[in-house]
Amino acid sequence: MNTLTESQLRDAFVNASKGEAKRAMIPDLDQVDFSRLDYLGWQDAKKPRHHYVALELDGEVAVLLLRGPENPPAKKMLCAWCEDIVDGVHAASFVAPLAGASGRRGNTVGTAICADFRCSRNVRREPSSFEVRSEDPALLAYHREQRIAGLQERSTAFVRTVIERS
Repeated sequence: MNTLTESQLRDAFVNASKGEAKRAMIPDLDQVDFSRLDYLGWQDAKKPRHHYVALELDGEVAVLLLRGPENPPAKKMLCAWCEDIVDGVHAASFVAPLAGASGRRGNTVGTAICADFRCSRNVRREPSSFEVRSEDPALLAYHREQRIAGLQERSTAFVRTVIERS
């Protein structure tokens, strides 16, 4: 993912009003290692039910407003984006208002995403023995590349759904 600025993020909201985009809390971007991310996700410190995801879509930045839990859920759930069940913080249900008039009428679409937005880290981790029974570096690299490509495909498909159903 390319390095992003605060103004790029605020200008790229696809399903929020200009006022919501202006009021959104943006994380400290100087602390973000964009080279290891497929998307940037964060929780709004002032509005804990508001979460945001920024990713590249057709060469442009797109930022989604999501509504989700203030606290991570207690049960394990499969993340729809990285397709991983991890120890620690689990996936949670998030709802995104649709873009445009449809979203202003209250229409939404939902998905399950890692509650702490760790998908990029999950797809880059070493596979467990039940995922790949090999120590061949080429096979392990291929497995990782496929997981990364899958995350990018599923996350951008969700953003397209938010935009195109409006």
